[in-house]
Amino acid sequence: MLVLTRRSDESIRLGEDILITVLEIRGNQVRLGIKAPRGVRIFREELYQKTLKENLLAAGIDGEVFDALKEVFKKG
Repeated sequence: MLVLTRRSDESIRLGEDILITVLEIRGNQVRLGIKAPRGVRIFREELYQKTLKENLLAAGIDGEVFDALKEVFKKG
């Protein structure tokens, strides 16, 4: 994992098309602005994981298999 330090109004560019800007830092919260092409899907991690788990459960994959798959993709 790459770890970067940014201050308010500073940015990080991912590739040529995605720009992430620190808009505000207040206590332990950071507000980010993200400029990306319309085709790029952006999710908060906790919502992404919840949706993924619900989709797998709906497909008949149990929680243990989900957790094992999550570990495989973390390592990759």
